[in-house]
Amino acid sequence: MKPLLRLAALFFLFMTACDNTPQYDGLEDYPVYEASDLGFSYDKAATTFKMWSPAAQEVKLNIYASGNGDNLQSSFQMKRGNQGEWSFKLTGDQRNKYYTYQVRQNGAWLQEKPDLYAVAVGVNGQRSMIVELDETDPVGWQNDSRPALENYTDIILYELHIRDMSIHETSGAKNKGKYLALTEEGTKSPNGLTTGLDHIKELGVTHVHLLPTFDHKSIDETRLEEAQYNWGYDPLNYNVPEGSFSTDPFDGRTRIKEFKEMVQAFHKNGIRVILDVVYNHTGQTEDSNFNQLVPDYFYRQKADGSYSDASACGNETASERLMMRKYMVESVKHWVNEYHLDGFRFDLMGIHDMETMNDISEAVRAIDPSIFVYGEGWKAGDSPLPNDQLALKANTYKMEKVSAFSDDLRDGLKGSVFEHEERGFVSQGGSMKESIKFGIVASTQHPQIDYKAVNYSSAPWASEPSQTINYVSCHDNHTLFDRLSISNPEASEKELIKMHKLAETIVLTSQGVPFIHAGMEMLRTKNGEENSYNLPDEINQIVWTRKEQYEDVFNYYKGLIALRKNHPAFRMPETEMIQSNLEFLDIPGDNFIAYQIKDNANGDSWKQILVLLNGSDLNKTIALPIGSWKLIGNGEIIEENGIGRSRTGGITIPAMTAFILSQD
Repeated sequence: MKPLLRLAALFFLFMTACDNTPQYDGLEDYPVYEASDLGFSYDKAATTFKMWSPAAQEVKLNIYASGNGDNLQSSFQMKRGNQGEWSFKLTGDQRNKYYTYQVRQNGAWLQEKPDLYAVAVGVNGQRSMIVELDETDPVGWQNDSRPALENYTDIILYELHIRDMSIHETSGAKNKGKYLALTEEGTKSPNGLTTGLDHIKELGVTHVHLLPTFDHKSIDETRLEEAQYNWGYDPLNYNVPEGSFSTDPFDGRTRIKEFKEMVQAFHKNGIRVILDVVYNHTGQTEDSNFNQLVPDYFYRQKADGSYSDASACGNETASERLMMRKYMVESVKHWVNEYHLDGFRFDLMGIHDMETMNDISEAVRAIDPSIFVYGEGWKAGDSPLPNDQLALKANTYKMEKVSAFSDDLRDGLKGSVFEHEERGFVSQGGSMKESIKFGIVASTQHPQIDYKAVNYSSAPWASEPSQTINYVSCHDNHTLFDRLSISNPEASEKELIKMHKLAETIVLTSQGVPFIHAGMEMLRTKNGEENSYNLPDEINQIVWTRKEQYEDVFNYYKGLIALRKNHPAFRMPETEMIQSNLEFLDIPGDNFIAYQIKDNANGDSWKQILVLLNGSDLNKTIALPIGSWKLIGNGEIIEENGIGRSRTGGITIPAMTAFILSQD
């Protein structure tokens, strides 16, 4: 070894021996910080900062005058604690200043980063903000309350992206693309139809599901005069709202207040709010906030030490590690307590371990038992954590009040999302009948389901119907209208609309929790684009003139939602109730399903309900069960008082159509 290199090595060994940095055999040996005060604690006399980084040799706190620019005011060495934490108390009123941390580990200073527990940030999320959160509360916030909810099966979800709902010139909104657009009442399309918040209220859904609205990485908040778009599945700061949807991303308080105003407006109008959360990966890997403040700990590694990537986004987080689990639990509690959120949708939930998901469910339901937790019960790649520990769809029944999406029904209705030309039940695809029946009973145990013939699941995976989210389309993949157009190139628009209505009729009359992709009630199109996560507004925006063009479709969906809300037989809360009251009729035909909901199920005013689903391209004539039946839905309209004369004997269901009938 050369003399200078030998000297440097000896110096490093000397410095290592002299500092008091604890030594750990592995990441799992890091101590757990038990208290819940990581982040900053503010009062006018002093602000205390606490962060966790057990293997750090030093941690520096930097104080800035603003959220960006060259305005460093001071730096301080933080003090090591006994559980891996570092702290510093700064006297004086520090309100509305900004701060970062910087860690020295293995002899090297890493990048400056915002606090992992930041609750406010400056522009582009590069610096944390010291904020008095009470000052961000809108007028009347203390009186904000959740709309009533009796059972999870009473939920009707509506998935939207903040920008999509108001950015088009026909939205009638003043604050286009912003949180505040969804607080505006009285907005109209050019022909005077409701848009935005009033449209959602008119449609009748119970919950809006917001695509990721925490602070994400892709949008440059300093250039909002330029058109930029992203769904937001690239997390940066988990406990802070995204700044590009606010009117001023430079002041960390603005986005907080405006997000709260949006939630308040939804609640005032009887609508609950769900946040799509992406704890399974971060938007950066080596340069992420996690890795620069606590290297490697928050991520899973393969046996060779490289990062595992079950998210297909470059990394996957390690929810089973106790401080990551703690982080997730405390994060969702912050959103519930500070923003009055009503539930969470977990992106790629199958990457997380079940124990963490159960802890999250328990924590939020301890605040309010009506808070709803659900997610994607799958992952995008292999993970080092065994499948029997993961929150996969097949393990849903092992979890407590955690629900999962049914890709069984989704692809049964329209064909596999991976095979764009494949057809489903509504478009004369074969072998989908049992998959649709499985969706109708909300993935629960039912004696009339042949589980061997279900497309993806060989056994029931939901212990109760509320654990199943039934849907046919979402932000991912093609819109339903585009997909049906691709897989049925010879179909007329009239036929495509019939298929579209049939698919959503099945979703909204099935047991479980129905989910609607925003805009499908007006045949939303993305011009055939499948993956629009970063495509321009021209592809992603809701075009409100389509509501005028397809007002009959909107009115049909509105009627279906009202029917579900008015008749509890469609939303039975218990598996045993479904087993006792829902009976499939033995009628031949691969693309025809008939079932009866009997005996005033779940206290319904109708004694019997008959649902007839004809997915074939031919009319179908069947014998009705004994008695006189009112036709409630005929694929064109929903009329609970009955359409035309009562029916007895037989009935003909047109091709690609759902009939709904009732007996008092």
